[in-house]
Amino acid sequence: MEHERAVRTERAEQAGRMAKAGPAEELAARLRLLQELSGRGVRALARDTGLSSSSLSRYLNGQTAPPWPAVVALCRLVKRDPRPLRPLWERASSPLPAPPRMSRESPPPSPPIGTPRPPRNDLPRDVPDFTGREAQLAAVLAAVESSRVVAVDGMAGVGKTCLAVHAAHRLTADYPDAQLYLDLHGFTEGRRPLDPDPALRALLAALDVPSEKVPQEGGVEQLAACWRSELAGRRAVVVLDNAADADQVRPLLPGAGSSVALVTSRNRLLGLDEVPPVSLDVLTPEESAELLARASGDPSGPDGRLAREPESAAEVLRLCGRLPLALRLAAARLRHRPGWTVGILVERMAEGADEFDTAFAMSVRQLDRSQRRLFRLLGLLPGSSFDEYVAAALADLPLRTVRAMLEDLLDAHLVQQPAAGRYRLHDLVHQHARRATTEQDTPAEREQALGRVLDFYVHAAAAADAAMPFPSAGRAPSAGRPPAELPRFADKGAALVWFGTEYVNLMAAFEAAVEAGADTHVCELPRFMRAYFARRCGTTHLNLLFEHSLAAAHRLGDPLQLAEAHSDLGFARYNAGRLPEAGAAYEAAAPLVSQTGDVRSEAELTMRRGYLKWDAGHVEEPLELFRLAGKLYADADCPMGAAHATAYEAWALLQLGHREEAARLAREALAVPHADTAWPPALTARITLGVAIAHDSPNEATTHLHQALAQAREDGHQHNEAWCLNCLGVALRHMGRYEEALHSHRQAFALLDALFEDHWKIHFLDAYAETCRLAGHPEEALRLHRQALTLAPELGYRSAEALAHEGIATILAETDPPAADEHRAAARTILRDLDPGH
Repeated sequence: MEHERAVRTERAEQAGRMAKAGPAEELAARLRLLQELSGRGVRALARDTGLSSSSLSRYLNGQTAPPWPAVVALCRLVKRDPRPLRPLWERASSPLPAPPRMSRESPPPSPPIGTPRPPRNDLPRDVPDFTGREAQLAAVLAAVESSRVVAVDGMAGVGKTCLAVHAAHRLTADYPDAQLYLDLHGFTEGRRPLDPDPALRALLAALDVPSEKVPQEGGVEQLAACWRSELAGRRAVVVLDNAADADQVRPLLPGAGSSVALVTSRNRLLGLDEVPPVSLDVLTPEESAELLARASGDPSGPDGRLAREPESAAEVLRLCGRLPLALRLAAARLRHRPGWTVGILVERMAEGADEFDTAFAMSVRQLDRSQRRLFRLLGLLPGSSFDEYVAAALADLPLRTVRAMLEDLLDAHLVQQPAAGRYRLHDLVHQHARRATTEQDTPAEREQALGRVLDFYVHAAAAADAAMPFPSAGRAPSAGRPPAELPRFADKGAALVWFGTEYVNLMAAFEAAVEAGADTHVCELPRFMRAYFARRCGTTHLNLLFEHSLAAAHRLGDPLQLAEAHSDLGFARYNAGRLPEAGAAYEAAAPLVSQTGDVRSEAELTMRRGYLKWDAGHVEEPLELFRLAGKLYADADCPMGAAHATAYEAWALLQLGHREEAARLAREALAVPHADTAWPPALTARITLGVAIAHDSPNEATTHLHQALAQAREDGHQHNEAWCLNCLGVALRHMGRYEEALHSHRQAFALLDALFEDHWKIHFLDAYAETCRLAGHPEEALRLHRQALTLAPELGYRSAEALAHEGIATILAETDPPAADEHRAAARTILRDLDPGH
């Protein structure tokens, strides 16, 4: 009884300590309770859960947050439900924002609509044994305070990234709005430095800047201006790691405002005259000795191995060149070999050619054959950080096996873990691995490994795309073969998070596919990224990708690939406002699609041609195209596509004044069975139905329009949100509720103003002006119609130009009849040009 009371008291005190601790300490304490329940020591517990004992020790001591599968394995061993630990694990493992993310075990649900995201923090983990560098750290912090930008330079392996990341963690409290990290790959062997364009897009995406606000024209200058504008209103710290030169990094620097940037490079960035430099040399002998002792876990005092063998310890420092990276690699060997003397360590190190090869070769030699193979192949990865799924595909090994291998490579300091579930190679380690695979693996083996990586990214992108319902998403990928295991995506949110995390890798994989002549991959990868680009990255880059896809399709000579490449490039041109080029691409696609006999591709192309014809001001032709697309989708057994075509036919009929027929077709589209609350055809159908029945059924009309508005907001598509608000204004005007209608129109235009999307206003100006006229604001109505007359010719929207002339004529009919007649005549001329039978 006394023993039981003592145990209960100890557990109560432990619970009290956990309540006061931070999430990392609390999670470690919970894991120690699980160990206590198991009755096992660390080695036995590691063996029975499939974890490495060194990693498990770090998890139990709170030094490293474990990956979620490790928590699950520990819970299952003692028959406990792991799900209550999930929120604590998320807080402890990473300060990243938590939009829905994928998980092998139990993916969490998406956050409620309207929940604000926590500040973005994707800084790599700060090393717990940061040693020395007091003067350099003080110089970095002082430069940040005085100039807001600092450039840290030094040779490879000298600790530039470690210092910059350590300083950034120190600055987090003063810059709470975002803590960003971007590897610019200035000196990464086997890949080009990251261009400013994709770098800026990655940074803007990290700040969750909507794609609608990201400039699609104007090149790097406009993107850089957008980036500076976004930073100006925030207090953010940005680490720009591994810069090649001043030209690469200059567009990425903050402008006005409080945000700061820390840049690292092997070169002195002499072109950045206004940026103070901090140059790093190797560690001092005292700092080197301290780092070796701390990183190896060697006890201080005379009993430590280093103290007992001072000459051998000094030789280790010499062989490592007092470089932090080499010292950490050597220390890792000493820490995991308690039976070694320091002299043995020196003997093993002496076999290397220089301080880097000395440390790397020694670390690699202690791996088994399969681990060495995985390490070598990691040098072939075209991207930046990576996860266990792509590593498993690369090595053609089971996921569980690769997961354990990565833990071993992490223990050996051959890979780094910047965040839970993500791994990366230091540039020097990457260089060593790439050289090793060139020397030890045959060209055929390397080609096959890279092919498996490209297969993975195409098939994973297809799986993510399938989680984001998109009317034009069609065929399964045909590139290569699907990997044994792919990430699972619970919903659209998880897919978007994956695309955002892997964006740089996907672009690098696309470049590698182009370089390797993997033409099927070049054709298909951009196709499965269309929905992501529409929501996050805009259209300019997608145009460039599809240009490569079209060239690859020509080389393949496959009629279907060529037809889809022309169609996809045309749709990218259309979304970028390049309407004549879109029409030319569609014309090239049409005979090829007919030749293939692929009904779904023909339906998709027909819908796209309908959008283009409608925006160009035609009437009958787009209606016929929407009807034909509906029949083709039905023949292809694609109910979502057929419903989408029906919804657009209804919308077109509504614009032509056929309200009853539009309402009937809209209800028909909504009646198609579906389980997805964000089902794409429902948005168009609800908007159409709401406006069509506003006169006769105002309550039902507003219900449909508010449902459409909620759907657009949930989807994060602000163009659609503005469309919904404008149409709500039209419906409220039909009900005679003019002030509410004006408020809705103003909300729509405020959204477009915030998005810098003046050209989108052409779709809404006529409706807004008519509401103003009926509400008793003729001068405001005239201003809006005249704005349309300015925009419409610039954009090529002749039908909007005709509507503006008619609207002005209506307002001027009583006060200035001759001017009204001139505007009516101008409208008739435009309509005759668009439809000679008019």
